[in-house]
Amino acid sequence: MGESVQAEVMMSFLVSEELAFRIPVELRYETYDPYAVRLTFHLPGDAPVTWAFGRELLIDGVGRPCGDGDVRIAPAEADTLGEVLIRLQVGVDQALFRSSAAPLIAFLDRTDKLVPLGQEGALADFDAHLEEALDRILAEEQSAG
Repeated sequence: MGESVQAEVMMSFLVSEELAFRIPVELRYETYDPYAVRLTFHLPGDAPVTWAFGRELLIDGVGRPCGDGDVRIAPAEADTLGEVLIRLQVGVDQALFRSSAAPLIAFLDRTDKLVPLGQEGALADFDAHLEEALDRILAEEQSAG
């Protein structure tokens, strides 16, 4: 089994301009899937929801608006590293989260110490564990739905 980095971050779930509440979000990075990070959102009254997307998207999104499609990440204010907005969308439904940038940067720094950015493909066991990673992703999706 590969190594992993995990962290819990409190984020604001922005329901509307007037309503937001704080929720715990688990961040996870595993060497068996070195290109991805997983964020598990623990929404009150619902089963946890996990989203997996590119680690590089999260790295880039902390500093500048990034993403097309289902995942978009951007600084809350231009030219500052104070807070980050994470927008997740499925069809017309979307959820918006606000996080302090500092714990995201600390988490990403720990992932970089485990697998430096750009060195993901150098993992000797990557191809051997690709099928296992895909099976886990499918299992996560089935258990969430």
